[in-house]
Amino acid sequence: MEKLKNIFDIQYGNQFDFSKMDVSENDNGTNFISRSSQNNGFVAKVERYKDVEPFEAGLITVTMGGSYLLASFVQSAPFYTAQNIKVLRPKKNLTIEEKLFYCSAIEHNRFRYHSHSREANTTFDDIFVPSLDELPKYVQKKQNYDMFLQKPFLDKKPEINVNNWKWFKIADIFLLEKCKCSNATELLEEGNDIAYIGAKKKENGFMKNVLLVPTLVTKGNCIIFIGDGQGSVGYCTYQPIDFIGSTTLTAGYSLFLNQYNALFLVAILDMERYRYSFGRKYGYKVVKETKIKLPAKNGQPDFEFMEDYIKSIPYSKSL
Repeated sequence: MEKLKNIFDIQYGNQFDFSKMDVSENDNGTNFISRSSQNNGFVAKVERYKDVEPFEAGLITVTMGGSYLLASFVQSAPFYTAQNIKVLRPKKNLTIEEKLFYCSAIEHNRFRYHSHSREANTTFDDIFVPSLDELPKYVQKKQNYDMFLQKPFLDKKPEINVNNWKWFKIADIFLLEKCKCSNATELLEEGNDIAYIGAKKKENGFMKNVLLVPTLVTKGNCIIFIGDGQGSVGYCTYQPIDFIGSTTLTAGYSLFLNQYNALFLVAILDMERYRYSFGRKYGYKVVKETKIKLPAKNGQPDFEFMEDYIKSIPYSKSL
């Protein structure tokens, strides 16, 4: 084992306030990294800030506070950081596989701070991780990342103009039905027939694989509205194939729904989540009456625009 500071040069990031940054109007800006556990911490592309040089691509960022303590990512593009983030620069050349391994090793030390309310800032540099000589053999194996080098389906990204968007009631967009499994422990058995989807946002709601119970199956190609569950109420997921779902979930169907416009819709729907952070449930009746603002064409949701937008973003061919 080796102390982290013996493998990396460690420093604090920029300590910038995102609210004071100018968001870039094109893709030529610099990535801004926050204390988030999602999307590599990426918030938006910003304009160059007071002639400060961004950190170079390939470094590791680690959050030093907040709900996502020690969330660790390899940054694939030059970046600025928010407050309370440390930046790790390898003392020796590391492969992407080795960097990702150390991200995982760092996150596995999170328990040292959460359970004892200790601050990571003062002791982080001295945590122990495997030395380079101790890395597992699978880390040394070169992986194939060709899928991430693919160009998106569409070269030109459709322009978003929210001034042309309209409000729609969810019940007017989707045919809604409740999922059917009221008690997974009593009604389901371990197996490999079908996925059981529960009230959680992570891992797309996947809980486990179970034996098929035909009367409990919900058809796929639907948006799932999470109606209950600690930390997840108000979020949504997209389920592409048939599954068994908890009765705390509501499924939404549309003839125009597919895997691309569904991801656009989930991103918009998740913005409603803040309304259900204080004990309110997002059940069937509430979902029906909820309104969201969407791209519109001829007075109807513009599913084609939503699909084209997702197809224009990086890695869309890997969806």
